[in-house]
Amino acid sequence: MDLSHLISQEDLIKNRHKIKKVFFYRICGAGMGPAAVLVKQAGFDVEGADSAFYPPMSTFLESTGIPLHKLDQVTPEFLKKYDLIVVGNSVAGKLETARMIERTGVPFTSFPSAIGSLVLKDKNVVGIAGTHGKTTTTYFMTQLLEKLHQNPGSLIGGIIEGREPSTLGDKYFAIEADEYDSAYFHKISKFRLYEMKHLILTSLEFDHADIFSSVEKIEDEFRDVLPKMKTIIFNQEYPSAMKLMNEYRKDNDQKWFLYGKGSEIGPHDVKTFETGSAFTLKWQGQNVSFETSAIGEHNILNLTSCIIFLYSEGFKTEEIQRATRQMEMVKRRQEVRGKYHDMVVIDDFAHHPRAITVTLDAIRARFKNRKIITVFEPISATARSSIFQNEFRDSLASSDKVIIAKADLATTALNGSDLNGDLLAKEISSKGKPAICVSKLDDLRKAIDQYEEKDSVLLILSNRTCLGLWESNFVQELKS
Repeated sequence: MDLSHLISQEDLIKNRHKIKKVFFYRICGAGMGPAAVLVKQAGFDVEGADSAFYPPMSTFLESTGIPLHKLDQVTPEFLKKYDLIVVGNSVAGKLETARMIERTGVPFTSFPSAIGSLVLKDKNVVGIAGTHGKTTTTYFMTQLLEKLHQNPGSLIGGIIEGREPSTLGDKYFAIEADEYDSAYFHKISKFRLYEMKHLILTSLEFDHADIFSSVEKIEDEFRDVLPKMKTIIFNQEYPSAMKLMNEYRKDNDQKWFLYGKGSEIGPHDVKTFETGSAFTLKWQGQNVSFETSAIGEHNILNLTSCIIFLYSEGFKTEEIQRATRQMEMVKRRQEVRGKYHDMVVIDDFAHHPRAITVTLDAIRARFKNRKIITVFEPISATARSSIFQNEFRDSLASSDKVIIAKADLATTALNGSDLNGDLLAKEISSKGKPAICVSKLDDLRKAIDQYEEKDSVLLILSNRTCLGLWESNFVQELKS
């Protein structure tokens, strides 16, 4: 590995006026594509390459006028005409591709460093970090700032109907502050390179077991950025967050705020209806009432963190109250996809025990007196491991019936063996809740039909395709 041409964040910021042409290697990644568009919107000439181009990312990139190339067209001579190469996280350090990029002599970096240096350095960046709720909260923040006529920029890590995944905006920039690493040469969390000025931490638990060996290792990533923040907003319900607060909350110019259950700010008096929620916050000694279309206590917590930030920036109560009333959701977050026979089908991204618990709580609050049949696909590296074997049992057992859709795929977690899906189903069944583990799409379809109940909710929890269910004719069978 030759990192002599890896350009540091400091040098990239210092020399960004010299950079004209930027090339994104593996441009169709979920982060790379939106990052490329931001760099183009910031005034740079951007091109990119990948092995294949599929909608929606390919059409999104084509709509911006970014020239796209196939990887087999990219040679060292081809790359030498660019001022900067941005390398995607899908390029492994052991590949010959990495050696080729290193040998070109062209400065190279990761996409978090590229957008941090070329796009975000002069923005008022609010990063939304946490084990759960990053995408939803980033989208909430973006919507609220738009309703407050701020024309914010954003980078949101989810699919949103009718909205591009990234936009440059003006003063404010809301970004999903991902803790996953950045590139084979930047083995640090993405958010450390985003030049953030404000930080919201929605939650902090162990996750990403393929790159972190413990929650303490994740805490270390936050230790790098906390001293640099102007505003810090923490959910106090998480011990790791409070541990960091006790380390870094000093008598200085930083503004610290705590929210969550038991906090002075709140939220308090949360009421959930089928069409929305109501709650109060305590701000500067006054109880302030809010109404919103968002449902579920976890979404009220997400919204609360945004409201606190807006208050800290000087926005007025009345305008914030108006802004919160109608909030749209990211796709695959409690998304009603239609009806399968007599069951309402809901698609959700939850893949961590606590996320499953709060999602089930929200579904019960929204669909009162209905049975919930949960399909859970443990597909992330952490979920596929035995690390949360008992926690998954306890969270899923609050369903009425459970189907474990476990692909035959070994975990890549640093510590832990594979999740035992059959044992998980057996232990849930022992709690009086029928449960089964399947590994094939046909068996999943049979299990859904077997467990079907009239006027119930079919909740599908997966951050991918759920054994191919979302790519099958199941989708065509759904009715509006």
